[in-house]
Amino acid sequence: MNLDAFRAAIDGIEVEDRPHIVRQKSRDFFWYSPILKRQLDGFVGDLVVSPKDEDEVIRILAAAYAHDVPVTVRGGGTGNYGQAMPLQGGVVLHTNKLTGITALHEDSICVRAGTVIEHIEHHLRESGREIRLFPSTTASASIGGFIAGGSSGVGAIRWGGLRNPANIRRVRLVTMETAPRILDLTGDDIHKAAHAYGVNGVMTEIELPIDPAVDWVDVMITTPDFISANTLAISLGEDEGVLLRMLSTFAAPIPELFFQRFRPFVGVGRGVIAAMVRRDDLPAFESHLQNWPTAELVYRADQADPALRLPAVFEMAWNHTTLRAIKTDASLTYLQMMFPRDAMAQTITALDQHFGDEIMLHFEYTRFSGVVSPVAMPIVRFSTEERLEALIAELERDFGITVFNPHRVTLEEGGMKRTDISQLEFKRQTDPKGLMNPGKMIAWTHPDWQPEAGKSFLFQE
Repeated sequence: MNLDAFRAAIDGIEVEDRPHIVRQKSRDFFWYSPILKRQLDGFVGDLVVSPKDEDEVIRILAAAYAHDVPVTVRGGGTGNYGQAMPLQGGVVLHTNKLTGITALHEDSICVRAGTVIEHIEHHLRESGREIRLFPSTTASASIGGFIAGGSSGVGAIRWGGLRNPANIRRVRLVTMETAPRILDLTGDDIHKAAHAYGVNGVMTEIELPIDPAVDWVDVMITTPDFISANTLAISLGEDEGVLLRMLSTFAAPIPELFFQRFRPFVGVGRGVIAAMVRRDDLPAFESHLQNWPTAELVYRADQADPALRLPAVFEMAWNHTTLRAIKTDASLTYLQMMFPRDAMAQTITALDQHFGDEIMLHFEYTRFSGVVSPVAMPIVRFSTEERLEALIAELERDFGITVFNPHRVTLEEGGMKRTDISQLEFKRQTDPKGLMNPGKMIAWTHPDWQPEAGKSFLFQE
């Protein structure tokens, strides 16, 4: 790595080398995980570069390739798995200058990759339209970071996750070669770069589908317990007369401990549903609830006292649930896992009996092939790393639950648990030296890797 030659080659492009700024831009929300917090805390880049347009991205990648400089792309830095942290130093490519709307069509919008998602939604609502999916960190997350590092978000109950082919129209990226190429990925090719942590190119522009804007109203419902909350949630999610943008459920004591400003509404010891409902469907929604006499509609944002200045309910959900828990109690962490819908009640009961308050359940509802399905993002009481690893193994072995481990930094260990051949082959084409976000794709150096319970590939001790 020849940083001096690299800097000379990109003369005129914004470079930051002050250590405290470089360290700040070398970090994301990896500290959600106590394991990653220990493993990754010392990793830092050498420089931060902030290209203002695609031409500068091309110059940066050509120079980095010529001088063997690793490049890690950073958006808003709101990822939770260390996706944007440079494991081998080099350059942090900050996309904060790659912002703005490039085109607005009747049913899609083209935006630069560093654009904050909230800004996209606000721009669209001025013309009566909206985006399909967004993370709970929408006020600071970039659209490129969401596509490269995320998998789902608010909107999933209607549209499914980001892997739904209907939810991303096009990804434009720059390759890292002697002469970087600009590629526009559409259709199935999108998934070569989506949720790939930026290991095979720098996204510069995203095209997203858009839809007519809906007037959404935040609501909260309480039920006697978590099982009844989820039974009701599935019923609401399947009601074709009620359009929802978000459907989330929380077991006690999550709401009463961590939703401080909603405590007057959520009560104590009850299951809670948080949802975003189309205003025109509120009569049908309330009619649906009449068939559930133990459920109580405790909060409607359109009827709440404006002086309370309550946050949007999506800021209680998704990984904001985790964030609020950690801010209240730093010993808490979380997991992400598929949850068996057909055996949901039995599994909830079994987990409660076996783990007690070591696991506090929280579900987000999405659609898989059109089926309303729970994805679990439980809060976990952390004691030791060994216990956390054993807990994950127990969930998979004894309860038949697939855990997407948020305490791993690589693509394969965190979610897929296998090599994605299409992403690996694409990386060979777009990053032949392996300099893009090195260390995040096991298959690059170990294509025959198989997961081993309790063992971290990069940090075996």
